[in-house]
Amino acid sequence: MTRVYVSIGSNIEPEQNVRVAVQALREHYGRLLVSPVYRNPAVGFDGNDFYNLAVGFDTELPPETLADAFRALEATQGRRRGGGKFAARTLDLDLLTWGDAIIDRGGLKLPRDEITRYAFVLKPLADIAGDECHPELGQTYAELWAAFQGEHAGMTQLEMAP
Repeated sequence: MTRVYVSIGSNIEPEQNVRVAVQALREHYGRLLVSPVYRNPAVGFDGNDFYNLAVGFDTELPPETLADAFRALEATQGRRRGGGKFAARTLDLDLLTWGDAIIDRGGLKLPRDEITRYAFVLKPLADIAGDECHPELGQTYAELWAAFQGEHAGMTQLEMAP
């Protein structure tokens, strides 16, 4: 079994879409580690605030299969692709890590570079995997968060159990 971490985000009906995503992941993959949910301003465009969190679970599936399954789940929630990287979305599921693997093939790059670029990815990951090390950097996610220099003003933890 391999431990994977996934980032979940939504800014269109975010409470509903986050709940649907977490429930679907539980149904497909079993027990989840679930971070708190954070609300933060849209990055890269003017839009509604996002709800973001991270989940972790163990799986025997390869990363490409997981990525395909996540795209299918996004589609069932009405996600439309082609609006650019920075756009409103019903649901965004990103495979952040697949164990300690370092992968760069077929459009799949792990660990995702967003981990160290965006507070809304790193903070939830540090909440549930703080003692685990980034596969490339060798620092724990808690250490990376403590040293984080990125933008995180306006990011607030919500009292929401997805």
